[in-house]
Amino acid sequence: MKRYDDFVADALTRIREVTPWDLGRRFGTVEMPYLLDIREPAEFAALRIPGSVNVPRGVLEQSCEWDYDETEPELARGREREIVVICRSGKRSVLAADVLQKMGFSHVVSLKLGVRGWNDAELPLENAAGERIDPDTGDELLVPRVRPEQRRPK
Repeated sequence: MKRYDDFVADALTRIREVTPWDLGRRFGTVEMPYLLDIREPAEFAALRIPGSVNVPRGVLEQSCEWDYDETEPELARGREREIVVICRSGKRSVLAADVLQKMGFSHVVSLKLGVRGWNDAELPLENAAGERIDPDTGDELLVPRVRPEQRRPK
């Protein structure tokens, strides 16, 4: 039986990653890639990398194609564009980047360590109102919220 981390490890054999500090050096320049945040809308609203676009993982494949309610035009026309896929920790983004690559996106990478790593590197984050989020607040918003009943039985 395969587990979640097995799927991530398998996808990592095909997907390249970029570190937050390497992407951060390009932040705000004309060389900035398309920042595709695949987290859920509430996660994205709480904090995000400025300039990123939210396409939740659940509608990713449809968002990449024309003629769907979820079509994201910039993404649908961007198969040759450089894309960095973003999630909270860098695992969902690896899986999403793998799917994008299978769909013909040729320049797609995953943000290693995700938004958590970006925050740890003290790179800019904002909320839905465009207000800057300081790293300490970012830490609070990014802490895992695993309830007791979600933990592995002992």
